[in-house]
Amino acid sequence: MKIHEFQAKQVLRDAGVAVPQGIVAHTADEAAEAFRSLGGDVNVVKAQIHAGGRGKGTIKTNPDQHGVELVKSSEQAAQVAQNLLGQPLVTIQTGPEGQTVRQVLVEQGCDIARELYLGIVLDRAASKPVLMVSSEGGMDIEEVAAKTPELIYKEHFDPAVGLESFQVRKLAAKLGLTGGSVRSADKLMRSLCRAFVDLDCSLVEINPLVVTGDGNLLALDAKITLDDNALFRQPRLAELRDLSEEEPAEVRAGQAGLSYVKLDGNIGCLVNGAGLAMSTMDLIKLHGGEPANFLDVGGGANTEQVIEAFRILLDDKNVKAVLVNIFGGIMRCTTIASALVEAYESVGFNVPLVVRLEGTEVEEGRQTIASSGADIISATGLTDAAQKVVAAATSA
Repeated sequence: MKIHEFQAKQVLRDAGVAVPQGIVAHTADEAAEAFRSLGGDVNVVKAQIHAGGRGKGTIKTNPDQHGVELVKSSEQAAQVAQNLLGQPLVTIQTGPEGQTVRQVLVEQGCDIARELYLGIVLDRAASKPVLMVSSEGGMDIEEVAAKTPELIYKEHFDPAVGLESFQVRKLAAKLGLTGGSVRSADKLMRSLCRAFVDLDCSLVEINPLVVTGDGNLLALDAKITLDDNALFRQPRLAELRDLSEEEPAEVRAGQAGLSYVKLDGNIGCLVNGAGLAMSTMDLIKLHGGEPANFLDVGGGANTEQVIEAFRILLDDKNVKAVLVNIFGGIMRCTTIASALVEAYESVGFNVPLVVRLEGTEVEEGRQTIASSGADIISATGLTDAAQKVVAAATSA
């Protein structure tokens, strides 16, 4: 689960991490008042959406307006907020349609001496969290990793112990930090690593992490992604979820206990199992088609969940054909077959439907479909199913 920058900074502030003072605004007048409340000669107005690259991003209808702007008066803060609010901001992570800006963060300017990068993720190969830092703050870390990987420094840490001071000193030396900056780095880095573990994060990213004119480290930006599977023990953080930033169909699927990711193609996919889903999408692409989604009903879905899965698929206007690929293990083929027939009768299919069933109670499932009289295209194998659904989508 992603949260907004202003939410991430409050979480980090509570964890003892130094962050700038800021105020969230939902209108131009609120932005002007926020500027006056913060004081200072220079503040920053930052669009709040669940996407990176906001500083380089632009408003779709106004390419001169970026997602992050320095402002030097309350009037200027109001004008920038007016330009951003309610408009789609296009960044490298949003796609060409952009994401609508519904709120902005007005934040104190600061005296920046250096910009660094800091990120924490789980290194699955090492089975430990890893803290990564770089002297190339403010840049896309992927670009740094591709072009100058030697400028990224890493320290793994035990989640039960946390990052230790000797590890901070090693990283500080590589970053060229000295004196009071090392002490500031010790507090900030260790607090961030502790928060990563305590809050069940899957990502913490500070870009840029700045060294101020007086030598202190400050999280000028903050990106936090939380582990969805751990939200049951993080009720305070679960309340930070902003459904307006998420794909409605994905939210709907999640409420039904389904795993769904919307894609850009025109062939809907309903499968049971993530590995089978990936294989299904690969075969569709191999035969010239484009998947419209990743939809995994899992191994224990009931008839109601499967019917809701079909409703979600068919509500996507881009879908020209649907492929159902089920390997019955825990999920019985008869369950899928019964749900198929019921969905066909209650929801209605306005696009071709190709079905491939294998596994537990497969013959009974095939018989259920055959005797239903529903206009369903049967497939004898995955390759046959992929070829038939691509042909159906192409001719639709």
